[in-house]
Amino acid sequence: MYFYLPIVLFLLLDQLVKYLVRASMTLGQSIPVVPGIFHLTYIENPGAAFGILSNQRILFLLMTVVIVGILFYLYLHLRNPRSLTAFSLGLVISGALGNFIDRFFRGTVTDLFDFRIWPVFNIADICICIGLALLCYLLIIKGEEL
Repeated sequence: MYFYLPIVLFLLLDQLVKYLVRASMTLGQSIPVVPGIFHLTYIENPGAAFGILSNQRILFLLMTVVIVGILFYLYLHLRNPRSLTAFSLGLVISGALGNFIDRFFRGTVTDLFDFRIWPVFNIADICICIGLALLCYLLIIKGEEL
């Protein structure tokens, strides 16, 4: 539950929000939520974070398969599968799969959250960042073991 719930919940939320953005906005359109601070901006990112390695779709698809496989392996070997560690692995997998689906079916990743001082991102990116930050905290600061 700690592992599979975030995968299913956030993957569905990510894909629903991306679908709604693609269906209701035009590419490049930006809607101010808090003008000058936070906008909903529809872009298609052909690269990874910050647009790096643009148009390396096959590389990203293969890397995602390998990384998700490693994370599932780690989950299966956790001492406590009902832990915050399992939840953090689930968050990372959810985000990785959300962007994988975009890359696989569309060739690019749909991004929408725009804080104007940071590259535009999506829910999958949030899941990856929070999941990895939580995992680092648990393993490095708290000293938990996998």
